[in-house]
Amino acid sequence: MMASTSTTNPSTSSSSTPPTPLPPPIVWTIAGSDSGGGAGIQADLLAFHSLGCHGCSVITALTAQNSNQVRKVETSSLAMLRTTLATLEDDMPAKAVKLGMLATAEVVGEVGDFLAQKAANGSLGPVVCDPVMVTTSGSVLLDEGARRMMIDRVFPHATLITPNKHEAEVLVGYRLKTPQDVERAARDVMAMGNSRAVLVKGGHSLDSDEEKRKGEEEESFDATVAQDYFLERDSTQGMWITSPRLQNLNTHGTGCTLSSAVAAFLAQDLPLEDAVVLAKAYVSQGIRAAIQLGHGPGPVQQTGWPASPPDFPWVSICAEEGSDAKRSGPFAACEREIGLYACVDSAAWVQRLLDLGVRDIQLRIKDRPAGELDIEVREAAESCRKVQARLWVNDYWELALRYQTYGLHIGQEDLEGLLTAPDQPLTAIQRGGVRLGISTHTFTELGRAVALRPSYISLGPIFPTASKKINFGPQGLARLKQWRRLVDVPLVAIGGIGIEAVPAVQKAGADGICVISALTKASDLAEAVKEWQGVCGISKLTK
Repeated sequence: MMASTSTTNPSTSSSSTPPTPLPPPIVWTIAGSDSGGGAGIQADLLAFHSLGCHGCSVITALTAQNSNQVRKVETSSLAMLRTTLATLEDDMPAKAVKLGMLATAEVVGEVGDFLAQKAANGSLGPVVCDPVMVTTSGSVLLDEGARRMMIDRVFPHATLITPNKHEAEVLVGYRLKTPQDVERAARDVMAMGNSRAVLVKGGHSLDSDEEKRKGEEEESFDATVAQDYFLERDSTQGMWITSPRLQNLNTHGTGCTLSSAVAAFLAQDLPLEDAVVLAKAYVSQGIRAAIQLGHGPGPVQQTGWPASPPDFPWVSICAEEGSDAKRSGPFAACEREIGLYACVDSAAWVQRLLDLGVRDIQLRIKDRPAGELDIEVREAAESCRKVQARLWVNDYWELALRYQTYGLHIGQEDLEGLLTAPDQPLTAIQRGGVRLGISTHTFTELGRAVALRPSYISLGPIFPTASKKINFGPQGLARLKQWRRLVDVPLVAIGGIGIEAVPAVQKAGADGICVISALTKASDLAEAVKEWQGVCGISKLTK
């Protein structure tokens, strides 16, 4: 759903009575106060509001600090902490909770008891735990007793634990020198408290204050990117989330902001992995906009829903694939204005559409013998080549490469197969000049697609459809607008799009409209093509 602080009930009534506003999700931060306003509960509340949630705060400690020093810390009394938790719970219960600086073993125990009570009565929602144990510079903030209590009393209730690299090392008791060490640490941290998931943040892997460690680590970690590793308890494989390492020293509060953003997205019912990917984009966008306010590093900016293609991260199976120098692509570009994009299941259908002037056609054939597939793709490719039309072959990359079709379209399952194939077919496709289009349905899938730098990205189904059995509900125009803001390649909309909806879909950002049954089931194909070409605003092929 699109985050907004002005969401209202949909209404078609012409009554003068204004629609009743829908209340935003309530998210709590249980953390320390940063008097400088860059981190702690101040950053948390700004992030919640920026992403369309209402924030409530339970202050565990007061800090007297500015942009370059902390002068004094006072921990909240247990009585005040207990009363604040109870007061909020009575009237403004949380849809999600973010935990930050818990300061002492006593505070950790009190928060752990509160979470256990809510878990016991079934009212505990998502909990994002940022285990503030070690500063960016490596200073220890939580003693061993408090750390042990956090593992025993808080971690078991955490949906996600977000240690930075230093904190992960303190938790597991060994150095994280390689990506493999990071993956191992994520498994070990998760096992400590049986939490649902762990995100090991790698933004500090090569900080300038680690000169004594940098020499031995810089060959293992790509210094040009910032990589985080995400692992869920029930998953056999984690994922690396990568973004460019921005040359901006104003990064105060990045850890607080990231965990708060995850909580805000979870409160809006996004899947956990999507919440993590979007939070990474949100923080990168905020770092890019950050400026210095005092003498020290300035705070990361709170910039609203992610809307910057350069800051949207790419997702990969292993860290090496996330390296900018080792990413696949970029694949050859295709025209931005795609317009009508027909999808049919035979070479004969391709020819019928070519005769009517359709210029972008996807050949999608399922469950046919290999020999028949070869003939169909060869004939369709030859037909398109004669009139300089563009043929996109669905899934069968070997045939697309063999017959040098204009492009290849793949879904997420086939993409996973290509990524793990030992013969590196994606490299052969890219070097062969075949363009690549990739289907997406979730923000995580978008991250996987962005990693390959494809020719286009598709999103669907936009509306309910019966053309294909799918595991995803309709995306809607709001989600299409979000995709448009996050990708800088042509965007194809697919699924349930009637001709009357085309103007709205194009206004939402689609460069191409994929059409199946409206053409293949048309009583008058020539008339249907003419109408679709007219509304899409794309001219016929010239012959």
